[in-house]
Amino acid sequence: MSISEAIGRELIYVTCIARSLWLARHIHPDARLSIAHWTERWAVEKPDAPAILCQDRVLSWFDVDQGANRYARWTKELGLKKGDVVALFMDNRPEYILAWLGLIKRGIVAALVNTHLTGLPLSHTLAMAGARHIILGDELSETYATAIGGLEARPVPWLTGGARNGFQDLDAALARQSGAPLKPEEREDVFCRDKAFYIYTSGTTGLPKAANISHMRLLHIMTAFPGAVNGTPEDRMYVALPLYHSAGGIAALGPAFLSGGSVVIRSKFSAGEFWDDCHRYRPTLFQYIGELCRYLLNAPPHPLERSHYLRIAVGNGLRPEIWARFQARFQIPRIMEFYGATEGNVGMINYDGKVGAIGRLPWYVRRILRVRLIKFDVEKVIALRGPGGFCVETDDNEVGEAIGEIDPNDPRSRFDGYTSTADTEKKILRSAFKPGDAWFRTGDLMRRDRHGYFYFVDRTGDTFRWKGENVATSEVAEVLSVFPGILEANVYGVEVPGVEGKAGMAALVTGGDFDLSRMPEYLGSNLPSFARPVFLRFQQQMEITSTFKQRKLQLQQEGFDPAVISDALWFRDPATGKYQRLMPELYREICGGKLKL
Repeated sequence: MSISEAIGRELIYVTCIARSLWLARHIHPDARLSIAHWTERWAVEKPDAPAILCQDRVLSWFDVDQGANRYARWTKELGLKKGDVVALFMDNRPEYILAWLGLIKRGIVAALVNTHLTGLPLSHTLAMAGARHIILGDELSETYATAIGGLEARPVPWLTGGARNGFQDLDAALARQSGAPLKPEEREDVFCRDKAFYIYTSGTTGLPKAANISHMRLLHIMTAFPGAVNGTPEDRMYVALPLYHSAGGIAALGPAFLSGGSVVIRSKFSAGEFWDDCHRYRPTLFQYIGELCRYLLNAPPHPLERSHYLRIAVGNGLRPEIWARFQARFQIPRIMEFYGATEGNVGMINYDGKVGAIGRLPWYVRRILRVRLIKFDVEKVIALRGPGGFCVETDDNEVGEAIGEIDPNDPRSRFDGYTSTADTEKKILRSAFKPGDAWFRTGDLMRRDRHGYFYFVDRTGDTFRWKGENVATSEVAEVLSVFPGILEANVYGVEVPGVEGKAGMAALVTGGDFDLSRMPEYLGSNLPSFARPVFLRFQQQMEITSTFKQRKLQLQQEGFDPAVISDALWFRDPATGKYQRLMPELYREICGGKLKL
């Protein structure tokens, strides 16, 4: 990198960080502030400007504020007070945003429930929230019915789409309310420190947990993105991610809500219709999850895939092996990868688009953004401590767990925890560098280069030991994903009776040009022997969470037994390195120790 390029890079970071800090300058625990202040501002300053576009509907900022006010007055009519909880169970649509905007205007906590849950997980989620009422999209009434039997205290269900037996008519209740601006006596004092949302973890390793999201946390996430993308009133953000999650429902809304732009909402992502939508609605920004980019890249050419107005694609999880191909094929000027967790205080953004990096923290922001990488024991799944009992920071390019110092008075460093005190405590690392300090544990392994760029390596529970070496599942998946014919790869470790550590296994979804006979040579050139998958499982489609994360727990539990797995299984012969079908007899030899791995 030349001197002029290095200076240009630093100018980008200084400018973007300064923008975000400027936007967040009034966010502190005692501030009487919520995101509703911005929507009310735009309703006055630009009432006719488009705020939300969805299918054939266009809601202006005036419409948005009027709709939110009706929800706010509805909660007052119900007798709800600040701190009460209302669950929101509805597919992506404008009313989703109007509902929680109205709730938070009066200090009501909105529990944003995952619309893919059903039965016990759904009843568990609702019980955690302690909601007195639930706003139901009519499309989810039957799903909600599957959870009723598991609820001791049932919230009052308010249904969209008209009256129905057993449900209150939400549309009629809202129609009775005025959309005029709220009077002071109709509001509650809402402070930044107050709770705004419950947002739930995906539950990939068990039942979901409810994360507490304060107004301070909500505003911190939202203000980070307009500064990053230099948001303007002319920007339109395309959102096909679930609105119940922080990526689609908070981060993606930031540029529009803070800059007075617009948001384009789609109920569900469609690779086949994405470019038609881009041509129709003309979004300038696109919020992605890495798998969405893979779906677009695997789709056949579309006549409009380069006829768009996108200037930035911002998101997380875009794997390095497809990054450049994705950007080149669709001619998107800028990819802005970021790292963050719904409830966590560790966040960073890759402002200048360095391929593969999840963000960068230059040395001059080290005191402002207190994120550190510490040495980590993969086998024991604990932080390593030095002779004095304190954690040890990693060197450049050394893998460690990312942690962030907790400061309840700083929106960048605050950790509001979960509804469960026990779950909250599990995420806190105490006395890390000095007695009594507290740090949020991300559970993510990363490495940092000498320029301050961070690279995601793996989840702490996903990395496993094999032949005395650490195997990072994400790095193996990246190598597999560029092999011809492999559309998706999910890598995990499985236990083999009598064998120390875990053997690598990969679940694969393949296309027509896949040739298994060529894989041993490819793996031999691109992966060390200990990292090459011992077992392969071929699936018709990959099971993912509703937020497009691959599920691993069930695959790990099922292991590699052909008697219980209907998918085709293959085994890498340790002598030849070639893969052969894993039949019951071979399985018994492996488990009985007759075949040495």
